[in-house]
Amino acid sequence: MTSPLVSGLRSVEIGVPDVAAAEKFYTDTWLLTVAARSANTVYLRGTGAAHHLLSLTRTEQPELLAVTLNSPSRKEVDALAQSVPAHGGSILRAPGAITEPGGGYGITFKDPQGRILRAVCEDARHADAAVVRERPERLAHVVMNSHDTPAAQAFYEKALGFKLSDRTRIMAFMRCNTDHHNIALADADNDCLNHIAFVMPDLDSVMKGGGRMKDAGHAIQWGPGRHGPGNNLFNYFLGPFDFAIEYTAEVSQVDDSYRTGMPDDWKWPPGRIDHWGISAMPSAELKAAQRKIGFAATLKI
Repeated sequence: MTSPLVSGLRSVEIGVPDVAAAEKFYTDTWLLTVAARSANTVYLRGTGAAHHLLSLTRTEQPELLAVTLNSPSRKEVDALAQSVPAHGGSILRAPGAITEPGGGYGITFKDPQGRILRAVCEDARHADAAVVRERPERLAHVVMNSHDTPAAQAFYEKALGFKLSDRTRIMAFMRCNTDHHNIALADADNDCLNHIAFVMPDLDSVMKGGGRMKDAGHAIQWGPGRHGPGNNLFNYFLGPFDFAIEYTAEVSQVDDSYRTGMPDDWKWPPGRIDHWGISAMPSAELKAAQRKIGFAATLKI
């Protein structure tokens, strides 16, 4: 199933107090590369075609500035100008040319719970896209906490065309293309960033990425393991300023024949929290970080 309005997750835009320190981590250790720079922002790419996966902008405190989706064409971007407010969102920047590196045509809006999102088309693509061992290729998903997951889910379904893949006891997994989920909404008492997941080429890359992070002094906060919904491999870490980040691989590919699971379909035996049964519980540090990074209150990009 493909959403009629958005076609994928392109990038996550974050604010950090020290851009240089964050850039060094994400290039030297996380293995992204610089795609472009502007006066206040660094744009980092993976090995895939997307112009950038992550942007770093100088802000006073760590915050999530925006989540950027791709749309198929200007027709769909323009349609969002009607569907977003019709379902409780608000338009922050009307459809038009994108002036930042990567360019394209896009729209910026808020969902009803205050998250800033963008949808863009005609943005630049890298001609040298490739799968490179041990390096992130693209974004897999972004997980956002929600104080009212049913309401947030309804907006993403009705305004943006997402479809529910699975609903567990604590999370709604939603897709706009064949990836099992591009966005997930976690039940919480806040609307903070839960984590950002980066696709690695294979299991070996996820595991070696964990070793590289440990060598650089960044402990594994959860994993390695294999999730239930999505069946993807996982290794979680904390990046600079306590952004929760994940290396993942083997995300399930689904279509309209996929049966949407409900909480009773996703129950682990006592003491188990993944398919393999070897992973410890998420660390206290990871859990604290997953309720620390809020969305920017105003448009800063």
